[in-house]
Amino acid sequence: MSKKSYRSVPLPAAWPRHVNAAVLHTISLGAAALTATRGWAARHLSPGVRLRAQIERLEQERELLIEELRLKDARLSRVPAKERPHYPPVERLAILDLRAARGWSNLQTAERFFLSPVTLTNWMRRLDEQGPDALVQSPVPLNKYPDYVAHVVQRLKVLCPSFGYGRIARVLGREGLLLGTSTVQRMIRRVVPSEPEPEPDRARRTNPIKRVIAKYPHHAWHCDLTTVPTSMGFWTPALPFGLQQRWPFCWWLVVLADQFSARVLRVAIFGKQPTTEEVQTVMARAIDEAGVVPTHLITDKGAQFRDRVLRGWCKRKGIRHRFGALGQFGSIPFIERLILTIKKECTTRVLFPFTYSSALKELALFAAWYNRIRPHERLRGATPDERHDGAEPIRRRARFEPRVRSPRDPRGDSPPSTTGERCRSRLELDVRYLEGRKHLPIVALRRVA
Repeated sequence: MSKKSYRSVPLPAAWPRHVNAAVLHTISLGAAALTATRGWAARHLSPGVRLRAQIERLEQERELLIEELRLKDARLSRVPAKERPHYPPVERLAILDLRAARGWSNLQTAERFFLSPVTLTNWMRRLDEQGPDALVQSPVPLNKYPDYVAHVVQRLKVLCPSFGYGRIARVLGREGLLLGTSTVQRMIRRVVPSEPEPEPDRARRTNPIKRVIAKYPHHAWHCDLTTVPTSMGFWTPALPFGLQQRWPFCWWLVVLADQFSARVLRVAIFGKQPTTEEVQTVMARAIDEAGVVPTHLITDKGAQFRDRVLRGWCKRKGIRHRFGALGQFGSIPFIERLILTIKKECTTRVLFPFTYSSALKELALFAAWYNRIRPHERLRGATPDERHDGAEPIRRRARFEPRVRSPRDPRGDSPPSTTGERCRSRLELDVRYLEGRKHLPIVALRRVA
C-alpha cells in the first residue's frame, strides 16, 4: 500500500482523544480473529498444522502470564516493606519448595518474592519445627480423619478379610461413618498392602433388546441352578461316579431372587440335578411365603425351564416366563452374580456340610444375613429387606463426623451430622458374628469417652 493510500483514510474529529479506545477494540478484534484461526488449525488434517497452532497458543499464554506477573509485582513493589502482608506458614514452605526446584539462591528468591535474604535463612533454620506455632508448615487437608478412624478400618479388614474397599465403606456408612472407597483403600494400605478384589464389569447393552425393568417388589423374579461341592469335593476316584455331579460329591442349589430388591427369596438344596417338578415346587413355596405372585419370571434356557409343564404352570398362575439374554444388563447376569456371591461368601468360606440338614442350615443363615445385614452397592448402601419394605436406610440417619472441619457435600447427598458433639468422642468397632459364623459379620460402631 502506498503512502498516498494511507493519507486517503479519513480520521474522525478529535481522534487523539480516542486512541486508547481504538487500540483496545483493535486488540479485541484481533483476539477474536486469532481464536477462529486457531480453531480451524486445531481441526486441520495435517498433524504439523495442529502442532504449530498449539505451540503458538502456548507461547502467547506464556507472554500473557509474564505480563500479568509483571503488573502484580510492580504494584507490590510500591508498598513499603514494613507494610507488606506476611506470608502464612503454608506459603512459606511452598516458596522454599519452588526455590529448591528452580535452583535459586537466597538472593534470587528474595528478589522475586520481595523478601530479605535473612528472612529466607531464618525459614531454612526453622524448617523442622512441629506444632501449630511452627514458622513453616505443610498444608493440612480439611477432610483429614483422625488416626483412630484408620484403626477402625484396619481392624474391620483383619476381622473380615473378604471385605473389599467398597464393602467396608458401605458397611461403616450404614453405621453412620461415611468414608469414600479411595479413603478406605489408603487407610488399609498403611498396614495391609493387599490388592482390592476385582469387581465384575457391568454388562453393557450391545443390542437394543426388550428387557424387563423391575419397578416394585415381586415385579420380576429370577431363578437358576448351580452346584457347590461338599467336603469331599467334586472329584471321585473311579467310574461309575466319575461322570456324575451329585451327592455325596456336590449339592445342587435352586436359587430364587427378586430383581427389584435383590432379595433372596428361597434357596433349595438337592442331592442330584432337580427335575422340572421339583423346581416348580420351590417356586410354589416361595409364592406361598411371599403371599404374592410375580409378574415376570426370568430364567436361562436350561432343560428344567424349557419344559412344557413349567411353562403351563406359569401361564395358569399369570406369570410371564421369559428367557434372559446372556451378557445383557437386567437379565440372567443378576442371578449369576448372586450365585457367585453365595459361593464366594458362603460355600467356599466354610467346609460345606456333608449332611442335608447342616447344609440347609448354612444356606438359610447366609440368606438371612444377606437380606437383613449385607449392604449393596446397587441399592446405594441399603439392604434387600430395606429396599423391599421401603424403609429408610440406616446410612440416612444421623452420622458420625470425626473431622473438625469437614467439607460440605456438593451433591447434598450426605445425611445430617452432629459434628460438634461427636468430634469429642472416639469411635470403637464392635463386630459380632451371626451364630458364630466368621463369614457372616455384624458390624456396629459405638461412641466411647
